Amino acid sequence: MEQMKYNLEKRFLHGGDYNPDQWLDYPEVLQKDLALMDKAKANTFSLGIFAWSTLEPEEGVFHFEWLDKMIDDIAQNGGNVILATPSGARPAWMSQKYPEVLRTNGQREKMRHGGRHNHCFSSPIYREKVARINRKLAERYHDHPALLMWHISNEYSGECHCDLCQENFRQWVKRKYQTLDAVNQAWWGPFWSHTITDWSQIESPSPIGEMQVHGLNLDWRRFVTDQTIDFYEHEIKDIRSLSPNVPITTNFMADTYDLIPFQSLDYGKFAQHVDIISWDCYPAWHNDWETTADLASKVGFINDQYRSLKQQPFLIMESTPSGVNWHDVNKTKRPGMHMLSSMQFLAHGSDSNLYFQWRKSRGSSEKFHGAVVDHDNDENNRVFKDVAEVGNALEHIKEIKGKNKEAKVAIVYDWDNNWALNDAQGFGLQSKRYPQTLQEHYRYFWQNDIAVDVITPTQDFSTYDLVIVPMLYLITEDTMTKLQDYTKNGGTLVATYLTGYVNETDLAYLNGWPQALQDLFGIAVKETDALYPKQSNKLAFAGASFEVQDYCSILDNHDAEVLATYEEDFYAQSPSVTKHPFGAGTAYYIGARTKADFLGVFYDQIIGTLGLANPWVKQGHPAVSVQQRGSNHYFVMNFSEESQEICVASEGIDLIKKESTMQEIQLAPYEVKVIRTTDV
Repeated sequence: MEQMKYNLEKRFLHGGDYNPDQWLDYPEVLQKDLALMDKAKANTFSLGIFAWSTLEPEEGVFHFEWLDKMIDDIAQNGGNVILATPSGARPAWMSQKYPEVLRTNGQREKMRHGGRHNHCFSSPIYREKVARINRKLAERYHDHPALLMWHISNEYSGECHCDLCQENFRQWVKRKYQTLDAVNQAWWGPFWSHTITDWSQIESPSPIGEMQVHGLNLDWRRFVTDQTIDFYEHEIKDIRSLSPNVPITTNFMADTYDLIPFQSLDYGKFAQHVDIISWDCYPAWHNDWETTADLASKVGFINDQYRSLKQQPFLIMESTPSGVNWHDVNKTKRPGMHMLSSMQFLAHGSDSNLYFQWRKSRGSSEKFHGAVVDHDNDENNRVFKDVAEVGNALEHIKEIKGKNKEAKVAIVYDWDNNWALNDAQGFGLQSKRYPQTLQEHYRYFWQNDIAVDVITPTQDFSTYDLVIVPMLYLITEDTMTKLQDYTKNGGTLVATYLTGYVNETDLAYLNGWPQALQDLFGIAVKETDALYPKQSNKLAFAGASFEVQDYCSILDNHDAEVLATYEEDFYAQSPSVTKHPFGAGTAYYIGARTKADFLGVFYDQIIGTLGLANPWVKQGHPAVSVQQRGSNHYFVMNFSEESQEICVASEGIDLIKKESTMQEIQLAPYEVKVIRTTDV
């Protein structure tokens, strides 16, 4: 698709969510905002995200004059508009007149009007009202010169269990399985006498009903993703028709303080339906449970994942210039952190740094959420100055915009696997930590300045020298074949404990560990020992002893090379880490959950063998992240509270400060340099 204005915009996008609909009674505020936008070097604003009650204050009565003026004013200011559809929160008149638009929760209780994201994706009335206002927005603004892209709804999430959604779920199941016999086979119907004898008996999981049929739970989560995508496709139908050259996105999220991939929707599938991935990133900087570098590594992981889903630059749609309002402790950024964290987004492939919010709301739950413009309305406060400093820096480094990242290492994350593993009533119920385990493997590469893609099992493996597949508890026969083909053709594969237990319907594999995996790794997993939190074992590897925790796979070695053995318990001296040639490649199996010390030694050997070390970084530091975009641009970032020094292969120019850099680079705490090397 020819994305005309978006592709012609050479600046990094800087600005964010702007809610002028909250300030229509304060024209002096709106006027000052335009002046402040210029001073902050802010060029892009998302409008209309929650403005439905202002756009349509009563049914069929529309008011666009205020939005016309706002878009025109931003255009005259030289800015761009990302125009949102307002479906994330519907007006009260709609809930009152059409209560069917409200969700029903898992307890089968109809929700009241309030909050946001409290709408039923199946409701014909809601779909009708959404389609009408979306079409009016598209008809009115599709050719406005300020329109940069469409922002569909906001942070899609949640699920509805009403009668309409139950029927849609039954039809989804019927399309997938065709017959009740197939459903009962997939869901293991005879368990607890749960055999389905009529399609009408199928209902969504519920705490007042069924939650123990894992195949049902898994299919419901898949249905929720498909239903959400279907609603998104419904939203964009007229928008796509009326503005085919304007890209469309919706903002993705992360989950928990660990910034793991969002748990409720399969973004791997959703990514296929958006033109550009955008997402909302809110790290808890300066917390008291991890180092700044460890948190920065998690930010790197999720940024690399959302870049990798479409193998192209993405957008940060929301971030905060200071604190938020929904962490347990809403700590503000220390001096220097806003520049550093903003540059990290770009370093991993973002073409924007956009904020929630431009101006703080005066009332309700987000009145103390960080914003560019605070209640003091003062351009001289610390946060506004930090934002303006970032705006200036973005202008200095705009030559990097649009450049992609290349990686020879991939880590595989699978939403289906995460859902199934979380549901599994076995192993350690609190210690599975699948996404966090991927982050721990990723951290080694982040600390060693080696680029990584975070991909799904359906993406192409063939371009990578090293593919890491931890804890693939749910694995299909197709994925096993794909792993075999990748390794056979010369790839290096790393897998771990808790791999290869169930198929795509969450049914356990029979007759032992799948034969395809036995052939690939040269071993069979006979048993998995789960350890209590205070228990541990040890493994002997490379002349040293390493502590392991949580999980120990007990292996039967067929013809693999044993790299490490357990030191304790009844399986002492048995294999814990193995290496097996397969075709032209090599397959490694890590049988126990290790700590970072083991992963460091283990991956050092593999990186050395494959020649994957970063050639530009001669002497790095684990708290200094070096990320490359394009052929000769490097972001050098100190995620520590102390001065650091690294050594690189060539001199360059720091584009932010416009000064030369030597091969020895000194960095103050939280300092970042964006370097264009002079040897290309």
